[in-house]
Amino acid sequence: QVQFVESGGGLVQPGGSLRLSCAASGSIRIIYAMGWYRQAPGRQRELVARVTNGGRTNYADSVKGRFTISRDNAENTVYLQMNSLKPEDTAVYYCNTAPQSQNYWGKGTLVTVSS
Repeated sequence: QVQFVESGGGLVQPGGSLRLSCAASGSIRIIYAMGWYRQAPGRQRELVARVTNGGRTNYADSVKGRFTISRDNAENTVYLQMNSLKPEDTAVYYCNTAPQSQNYWGKGTLVTVSS
């Protein structure tokens, strides 16, 4: 069973950038689509970005044009480049398969956007 470990979160000012990484304990080459999800306080977890093995990407409207998802199957890693961050991007960010697999949730990484 693969495990995902997220990293790269932190405190950043509005307009700043962060790059999140998701390291998988096993091969992600066999996983058709990977996603980055986030959960803000008091809100449900939502899918913000998705990338297929062929490199096709999809984004939530709220992050389109600001976030970029990518994957490196050789390194078993998925990335999320986040630019022009806004306070409403504050959340715990997780990676998982897309659609999500209940057994694969990691601890996530906290992103706080605040001045």
